[in-house]
Amino acid sequence: MTISLTALEIRALLLDIEGTTTPVEFVYQVLFPYARAHAAEYLARNQDSAECREAVARLRSEQTEEGTLEYVFSLMDRDKKSPGLKALQGLIWRDGYKSGELRGQVYPDVLPAFERWRARGREVFIYSSGSVLAQQLLFASTNAGDLTPFLGGYFDTAVGPKVSADSYRVIAQRVHVPPAQILFVSDVGQELDAARTSGMRTALCVRGRGELPPGSAVHPTIRTFDEIVD
Repeated sequence: MTISLTALEIRALLLDIEGTTTPVEFVYQVLFPYARAHAAEYLARNQDSAECREAVARLRSEQTEEGTLEYVFSLMDRDKKSPGLKALQGLIWRDGYKSGELRGQVYPDVLPAFERWRARGREVFIYSSGSVLAQQLLFASTNAGDLTPFLGGYFDTAVGPKVSADSYRVIAQRVHVPPAQILFVSDVGQELDAARTSGMRTALCVRGRGELPPGSAVHPTIRTFDEIVD
């Protein structure tokens, strides 16, 4: 379907990453394996780095039984949204982007949409379970170029869980836009439910899916950003 930003009086868009701006495959088949393959080497090489020590301290505060590397692998195996793991992954990925081994990926319609929305004075923000650093790195080096000039800010789970309405209220306060004038786009129904409870407008992103997932009966659905029009 088509969503009119003007009709809804939308002033800002809040976007998820995985499955919304970026293919899920890039996250699970490129980023996660890269972090796993380089974790041991990164920890050994950067043990005196303040950033690395802080990430390790976060990990150790979460558990006391396993060694750091074993715990990291355990979290990865269970796909846990650990703040310590997300911090460490961001640092590892930074090295990968810097070396050129990693390059961010976005869907083809993302850049034109960013250009269109910003040209009309609408702000664009990102909210992902990945760290703010990881988000910045991805959008700074995409297959469509550096997209960070289009983005007004980034939010991770430091503001709260993505399935909590309070998290979206905090974001609305921080971007100084009333919830009712923010459109949140995600491929996860529970996240959209929370955002809607906060007062935000919502859109369920169903890129390439044959059958519509849970939430499609409640939230307007889009298959590309081309369907979010002025």
